[in-house]
Amino acid sequence: MKTAIATVCLSGDLEEKLVAIADAGFNGVEIFENDLLSFPGSPRDVGQRIRNLGLECIVFQPFRDFEGLPEPARAKAFSRAEHKFDIMQELGTDLMLICSTVSEQAVSGIDRAAEDLRELGERARGRGLRLGYEALAWGRHINDHRDAWEVVRRADHANVGLVLDTFHTLSRKLPLHNIGAIPADRIFLVQVADAPIVELDLLSLSRHLRCFPGQGELPLTDFMLALQATGYDNYLSLEVFNDEFRGGSTRRLAIDGHRSLNFLIDRAETGGPVRGASAKSFPPRAKTERFEFVEFSVDDVGQNQLVGLLTCLGFRKTGRHRTKAVTRYTQGDINIVVNADTGGFAHSYHSVHGTAVCAIGLHVDDATDAVARAQAFQAQTFHQPVGPGELELPAIRGVGGSLIYFIEPKGELGRVWDTEFEAVADNDSTSDAGLLDIDHISQSMLYEEMLSWVLFYTAIFDLEKLPHVDVIDPGGLVHSQVIQSPNGGVRLPLNAPHQGRSLTARFLSDYLDAGVQHIAFSTNDIFAAAKQFRDNGMTMLEIPANYYDDLDARFDLPAELLCRLRENQVLYDRDTNGEYFQIYTQNFAGWLFFEVVERRNYNGFGAVNAPIRLAAQTRIAPKKFMPRIA
Repeated sequence: MKTAIATVCLSGDLEEKLVAIADAGFNGVEIFENDLLSFPGSPRDVGQRIRNLGLECIVFQPFRDFEGLPEPARAKAFSRAEHKFDIMQELGTDLMLICSTVSEQAVSGIDRAAEDLRELGERARGRGLRLGYEALAWGRHINDHRDAWEVVRRADHANVGLVLDTFHTLSRKLPLHNIGAIPADRIFLVQVADAPIVELDLLSLSRHLRCFPGQGELPLTDFMLALQATGYDNYLSLEVFNDEFRGGSTRRLAIDGHRSLNFLIDRAETGGPVRGASAKSFPPRAKTERFEFVEFSVDDVGQNQLVGLLTCLGFRKTGRHRTKAVTRYTQGDINIVVNADTGGFAHSYHSVHGTAVCAIGLHVDDATDAVARAQAFQAQTFHQPVGPGELELPAIRGVGGSLIYFIEPKGELGRVWDTEFEAVADNDSTSDAGLLDIDHISQSMLYEEMLSWVLFYTAIFDLEKLPHVDVIDPGGLVHSQVIQSPNGGVRLPLNAPHQGRSLTARFLSDYLDAGVQHIAFSTNDIFAAAKQFRDNGMTMLEIPANYYDDLDARFDLPAELLCRLRENQVLYDRDTNGEYFQIYTQNFAGWLFFEVVERRNYNGFGAVNAPIRLAAQTRIAPKKFMPRIA
């Protein structure tokens, strides 16, 4: 299928939008009337610019409150339509989108609506134009695609067809099976939007919270499978109204939109039979098994601080890079890379962000396929000079300009540690604390970026969204969205502040961009780990006594367990399946910190404990803070 987007989806002026749409790879564009009205040139100029950019103007929209009007309003509506026909011919598009009326003057009746459309269709035929009729979910008389199709069917005019819109159908939870009975040549356009499932009237939901496919919760794949049954093989076009998008990057939003349509097409292809010679095929989503490593960029001061903390957590230095000032620290299956080299990407990253996580290594089943998938979905690949004896690790740009490396078990990439690092016997380290693996990596970002990164991760990798939660911080609300792999080996909580004084907002301000704020390690015995941390000289984040008094009231825990939790500063949660234990280090390098967790058949993240942890961190946080202006 060909892809298009309505100009109303994007921020910026019309020229910015058209350039971004073309650069993102769309085939067509819908011109929204307001964008044309605010443009300083003529409709003919706009049409020529569209064609010069290699795009097709597929529709002019919207034409509102047309059908069912009494005279003289009916005659005025036909006159308005003729004026729009003039504009369409200058633009170089042959399709006008007509929304079902919301006018209080309009009378009901499918036959009356069909009669009006038939007459206007005849006028359009004389100009070589077509009409697409769409049922608004809040339409006065027609608010169901089944009724809209019946209007089109009874109009019985070759120049009058149906426009299907996923939002108007799915937000009302309308049945989909009947879509397959609509002839493909009578469907003139399919518009696509996703949305969260929230308690909100449909008009408000539509005007403020529509989003790109994959960013919401509507069953778009089911819609696409129903559409496939018709044999439709023309444009899929985005029509999104979103308050966050109105202030976002035009270029980023256009890329997100194109990525989202391809992801939707891909899900439909893998979910059922594909019709049409132009159906796309994409490499499969990259299967992520676990985190292979986390790489920190540091200078000498940051290295001493980070290595001291890692040592207290029980890590050992086990490798030294053969040619660079890069060291490897391990414990269990955890690899931490500390990069203090004065050249290359990590050094540049440190120059901007200071001590920071500059890269994550993901263990994938096939690195070549993973790169191909990432490129197909418009991720930015990364290359830097490879020195003697080094491997070229495939990588793409991730959150905040950091890197995501692909490591696979087979071939040279599976021997990266032996190839690039020489083994080091670290006899001076403190004792192992029983840490096993990386449980999750938490990334913080601006609120308006979250939907973009959710789409990025879920489109490229086999990661799925968990239900989002809002976390209460003493300085404001933080929106949290977890995405994770089917086996739980890769978990990525994405956090975004609603207000500007939360700890997450402070991190973004000091860090100067989105990035990793904390890393959680897993253990099978959190109390043994906590004891070893103390023996190694570690002071953990202090949790108030009131918290443990409340735990006793909520869970009726055994006195011995409650005492151990209190003595070791361990946070606790329980659900119907199991138990969860958490302990935190104090912050380092500003706003970074580590967490250690023990899961006992528990799949969550202890969200109920987040306000307690955030309050404890706030008490010891620097008081001086300048909010970041987005």
